[in-house]
Amino acid sequence: MPRKPIIEIGDLFHTYMKGTPMEHAALKGTSMVVNEGECIAIIGHTGSGKSTLIQHFNGLIRPDAGKVIIDGVDLTMKRIDIKALRRKVGLVFQNPEDQIFEKLIGDDIAYGPFKLGLPLKEVRERVKWAMGMVGLDFEEMKDRQTFALSGGQKRKVALAGILALKPKVLVLDEPTAGLDPRSRNELLDKIKSLNKLENLTVIFVSHNMEEVAYLADRIYVMANGTDVLTGSPEDIFSDKENLQRYEIGTPETVQALYRLKDLGYNVNTSASTISEAAGEIIKVLADGEGENRG
Repeated sequence: MPRKPIIEIGDLFHTYMKGTPMEHAALKGTSMVVNEGECIAIIGHTGSGKSTLIQHFNGLIRPDAGKVIIDGVDLTMKRIDIKALRRKVGLVFQNPEDQIFEKLIGDDIAYGPFKLGLPLKEVRERVKWAMGMVGLDFEEMKDRQTFALSGGQKRKVALAGILALKPKVLVLDEPTAGLDPRSRNELLDKIKSLNKLENLTVIFVSHNMEEVAYLADRIYVMANGTDVLTGSPEDIFSDKENLQRYEIGTPETVQALYRLKDLGYNVNTSASTISEAAGEIIKVLADGEGENRG
């Protein structure tokens, strides 16, 4: 059964500080469709328009021109229920300090559910669930002060605060920045679980191509304020010409496979995940150097 679109962006334009000497066109005709339950990565160089684009998803920025439809709500209409929109679309900023303002962790994560008017018991259950999803022990961490947290812990608290609202769409800007390798892998697994098991639609911006390859069903590549490529991780990372044209980074796994290919080995360079790349390398080792050169 085909999935229905939950986000539709069509020919979107946005200009900052319009009519001033500092005028800057951040989006220049971007289009995108995200279906329910998908995990979408948005990649591209700094300044390509990624952060401006995702801020349209929950109404933080309204379009100058073009179409923005979020779960059936047309954001070009003058009157929309912004609070309802932001319950549906949870946005986690790149800097967690922008979202944390309560003194205690538990209070900060509970803030959104309290504002929804939920019973105290349900608020507590949501806080406990959200903390568990990001790897924070409820009993140990709920009464800790937020100002004393590390950068990685603050990122987890900011994410938990959004998850506690139970949004239909989760939007993440550099979700693993500041996390140590173990915490990063744990968080990626949690995000993947939310997407695949809870059918939560996930959209994330990242410069880390390993996590893009691991999480994403599809990728949108942005350059100069618009979308220039879209496809599966296999499609994007195996397109060497466009990788070079748009200076797109590749996962280390793909880089290793390209080096083997250049040396004459017959490997599949679209194998972007660690397990897939390992399979290709094992085939090279098993077949023997002489037999596997193509």
